[in-house]
Amino acid sequence: MSFPISTKRHSLSHVMAQAVKSIYGQSVQAAIGPDIDTGFYYDFDFGDILIGEEQLKEIEKKMKNIIKQNQSFVRVDVAIDEAIAFLKSLGETYKVEMAEDLKAKWETKLGFYVNASKQKGDAFYEALKLSGVDFTMSTFIDMCQGPHVENTKELDENAFKLDKIAGAYWRGDASKKMLTRIYAFAFDTREELDAHSKMLEEAKKRDHRIIGKKMKLFTISELVGSGLPLIQPKGMIMRKAIEDYLWKLHEDKGYDRVWTPHLAKEDLYITSGHAGHYLEDMFSVYGGTSKEKFHLKPMNCPHHMQIFADNQFSYRDMPIRYFEPATVYRDEKTGQLSGLTRVRAITQDDGHLFCRVSQIKDEVSTIVNIIKEFYKTFGLLEGYWVSLSVRDPATPDKYLGGDDVWNTAEWALEEAAQANGLNYKRMEGEAAFYGPKLDFMFKDAIGREWQLATIQCDFNLPNRFELSFTNEKWEAERPVVIHRAISGSLERFMGIMIEHFAGTFPLWIAPVQATVIPVGEAFVGYADEVYRKLKSAGIRVSIDDSNDGLNKKVRNAETAHINYILVVGEQEMNSGSLAVRNYKTKEQTTERVNDFIERAQMEIESKSL
Repeated sequence: MSFPISTKRHSLSHVMAQAVKSIYGQSVQAAIGPDIDTGFYYDFDFGDILIGEEQLKEIEKKMKNIIKQNQSFVRVDVAIDEAIAFLKSLGETYKVEMAEDLKAKWETKLGFYVNASKQKGDAFYEALKLSGVDFTMSTFIDMCQGPHVENTKELDENAFKLDKIAGAYWRGDASKKMLTRIYAFAFDTREELDAHSKMLEEAKKRDHRIIGKKMKLFTISELVGSGLPLIQPKGMIMRKAIEDYLWKLHEDKGYDRVWTPHLAKEDLYITSGHAGHYLEDMFSVYGGTSKEKFHLKPMNCPHHMQIFADNQFSYRDMPIRYFEPATVYRDEKTGQLSGLTRVRAITQDDGHLFCRVSQIKDEVSTIVNIIKEFYKTFGLLEGYWVSLSVRDPATPDKYLGGDDVWNTAEWALEEAAQANGLNYKRMEGEAAFYGPKLDFMFKDAIGREWQLATIQCDFNLPNRFELSFTNEKWEAERPVVIHRAISGSLERFMGIMIEHFAGTFPLWIAPVQATVIPVGEAFVGYADEVYRKLKSAGIRVSIDDSNDGLNKKVRNAETAHINYILVVGEQEMNSGSLAVRNYKTKEQTTERVNDFIERAQMEIESKSL
């Protein structure tokens, strides 16, 4: 029988828990062990036992031994009071807490997966016997809803690898105990595992935190604070080029630029619903003299609502489109912060358009076309897919608005997705609290998937802010708001692009596009002449007229990932030419200065990869 990879990964997490308890004893408490995108993890409380990554090989070896035993995974359902009593007898306090929470939610039974039994004679053991399995040779029991493979022989002992150890607060709550989390990779085959390992090695080489520091693109200052990156001059060149391109794409589609402040009174966010659904992620600010309570804005949308509200629009004006690359602030957990890809100061290429229900499909189509053009430019369009993120009907309290509003919004987005031929999947429970969304997933150069662009359909905020325009009957009509961000955020997109291109950027966003290197002091004058000519032609150029030798100058230019290295000596000076080395392709040519300028300008203008 064939099992999904998620089932195999979850089964392996149980095998890992069994191995850990076998090695370190039953005093080690197991918390949770889910499958994740590339493998699985399990959280443990080791008590006074010290464990580091040097112990992972031993645990992995034990897991392989367990797999070879061909142990069966058998599910049994036990009355909840008996299950809680059993877990207490094992000293599994974390499992007890979860079980008692389920009991409080009126659960009457708990599921266990068994390849273990120790409690002969009690009610729990009697429940196990009902399964018809001989548990005398078994070694492990875990509270779990499953699913699992039928037998450990369904698991390939060569297709998983323990990865690392990390700290993790119980239930993600910093006020609770820090547990030890063991991560692992797991795939269907050894070949897939090897491919993933190779990808990870390549990812290390492309780490934007290392490349960004080496190229002086950005810095993180402890005095400024974690998650608050400082963009350096070279990084700002790259950032502005991306931002300008985004604005050009929107300007051509009828968007108007706006600007909003970085904070607002709490009243704004009470009205929008952010204070009720998002407060723990917001930064609060108190006025020194006014004593008013403000928040650093976590979203731009409430501000844009106020701009719309200050105008008198009719149906003839619709749709109204606002664009603002604006920084918002969210109190991300310190342990989740990472370079530019996870920050607290997030500059979104944000936009909100206000339209009629009948205009939703056309407006979403326009945004989809912008997204496609933008990501094609960066070579990311191949193999993308879209998550149609809808609400979870089982948890209505998490969302603003009633069923009718949500059904209309979800239908409108799905219709637009179908009309544009998007490869989409419905993802229940992934919606924003105010509306459903289309989240675009793109793969980078080494196959990693990133959620970047988003389109969100919102019937709720216009109601909360009582927005309206005048329709054909001179009546007030409520607009629909479509939220959209193309890059996601400029910081995160920059980080991803650094890794996608491994620091060797397309010429149009490269901080330094060319450098001129004289082979000796006698040619510095000609090098300076070339430098000034390129600079006046709009090419971002540097000159290395230091006393270093030619080889060192070239190495320095390569370390800086400069696209074109232009070497000039006697031959080049006499002929008005350049010895051109393309860092990306390693090609070397000789070109006249004007010919190189023309070619470089064409490459910049076309945004060639």
